[in-house]
Amino acid sequence: MFLLEELSRKYKTVSIVGMAKNAGKTTALNYLIEEAMDEGIILGVTSTGRDGESTDLVTGTEKPKVFLDTGTIVSVPEQLYELADAGLEILRMTEYGSSIGRIMICRVAHSGYIQVAGPVINDSQKKLCREMLELGAELVLIDGAIDRRSIAAPGTSDAIILSTGAVLSRNMNKVIEETAHTACIYRLPCLEAGTARDEITSNLGQERLMLIGGGGVRILDAGTGLGAGKFLDGQIDEHTECIYVPGAFTQSTVADINPKKLKDITFVLKDPTKIFIEPVSWGRLKKRGLTVKVLENIEIAAITVNPYAPGGYAFEHETLLNGMQEAIPDIPVVNVML
Repeated sequence: MFLLEELSRKYKTVSIVGMAKNAGKTTALNYLIEEAMDEGIILGVTSTGRDGESTDLVTGTEKPKVFLDTGTIVSVPEQLYELADAGLEILRMTEYGSSIGRIMICRVAHSGYIQVAGPVINDSQKKLCREMLELGAELVLIDGAIDRRSIAAPGTSDAIILSTGAVLSRNMNKVIEETAHTACIYRLPCLEAGTARDEITSNLGQERLMLIGGGGVRILDAGTGLGAGKFLDGQIDEHTECIYVPGAFTQSTVADINPKKLKDITFVLKDPTKIFIEPVSWGRLKKRGLTVKVLENIEIAAITVNPYAPGGYAFEHETLLNGMQEAIPDIPVVNVML
């Protein structure tokens, strides 16, 4: 399956997002890099942290190195430049800083292993990607090495690749369930254009709970939905259609709302990365009538699975692949370990 060719037709920037540490993110990156070498696609490669080192600096476990072919555009901090096995041509010294020096945009002059790093701040990462595209990259891959929710946020890239695997649990069904839940959450429907959306977007800067309905908006004296269920229950009236929740959306946000009221309103979030509810609780809330929409959702271009876990156990390859594809039939699923 030539995944990269399909990605390059649809997108300019793609983030690789791990469901957990050691879910196979770097392996997925290497898989796409190999496809780029075969297909002659010029990649841009960057990271929200540091990638390509042989040993994880946090856990001490062995990590796959990153090998880049001639012509690849890559972001490298000053302190990692001399450590590169590959020959690098410096194209641009950027304004983006990191804990290991300013970020340079380089072109690989002689193929080899490279430690990749880029800006941690999403806005800087977006600007860096634009520069890479201007310098000749046909598709930029962002390795989300810091926080999967942050790098998954809409606007950081055109789409994401979700990396999952055995590291999530020794129970294969749980791995599949959690991955399907994340895919469902990330692709929640967007709030349609209209009065409610206009009222929310015009007041976003206030970072307050908002009740929309009856042709107007009530901005509440609360900046979080955490533990706000009882408070919201007292504020909801017969005119309430939507509730905008800034920040995290958890079970405590809705736990104390009367089920009859819950069925008649729609909760609106900025994006799906704000949701922190595990699969079983989410299913129960949906049965109670919970409806959630977002201002902007996340496009998942593909899911990669890693049947191996650092803990020494593994799943049967085909069983994991088929189970994941059956649970999420409308997204391509790839076993990058093969």
